Amino acid sequence: MPFRRPLRTAAVVALLLATAAACGDTGTLRGAGATPTATSPARLWPNLSPAASPAYDFDEADTETVKGVTVPGDDIRKVDPIAVVRAEIAANPGDYVGSRAPYRGTAERIDDCGSGGDRSKCPVLKPYYRDLTGDGHDDLTLGFGLLPTKMTAVRVYTVEKHRLVQVMANDDAVSGVELAGRSVIIRSPSELAGYEYRVQWTWDAEQKAMLLTHDEFLRTGSRKHGVRRATPAPVPSATS
Repeated sequence: MPFRRPLRTAAVVALLLATAAACGDTGTLRGAGATPTATSPARLWPNLSPAASPAYDFDEADTETVKGVTVPGDDIRKVDPIAVVRAEIAANPGDYVGSRAPYRGTAERIDDCGSGGDRSKCPVLKPYYRDLTGDGHDDLTLGFGLLPTKMTAVRVYTVEKHRLVQVMANDDAVSGVELAGRSVIIRSPSELAGYEYRVQWTWDAEQKAMLLTHDEFLRTGSRKHGVRRATPAPVPSATS
């Protein structure tokens, strides 16, 4: 961002000056000043009984076989992403079908993804392929707009025993998505200016699913006004 550039330049100048000063240094040790006293963690309420089960279900290890979609030759790149979204719509009519369905717009515009449709209105985003499970084969990361809201669905699919299996599902306002190693990192806007939500889903070989391993609220340095998480960010332009 523009306002960072002067600070970065000043830091570089300071580093150069420090380096120049060091060239004439005699090499003697110098004190760094007082250091803070280390303190151990304070344990609160030691007599509190431990919880036997979590208060909320985060659906961390949920997987689902996608019905009605085949994987030719076990090659996930040969799977039609539009067919995958259609399968989700068919499996969850309460979310997508009917005038009261929260994401009815997705079902109404899915036909625009096919030949003869208005591709600019297709809710399905460009698919991405990367080996997230570590089995040496590509997996599918798919996104699509949850219309008429401005939320985005982010899904990850793999192939198990010749079947297409969904191993991650995340619905939220989305300002950015990244793939890193075995993880999917999703950034979402915050109502507090200069901060954002950031969640990380990581593949777990024992659970055979992507688990929610990080859920953070981080400063971004932006001075723009924040956006309430319940008011999602715009969905990017759809591509096939």
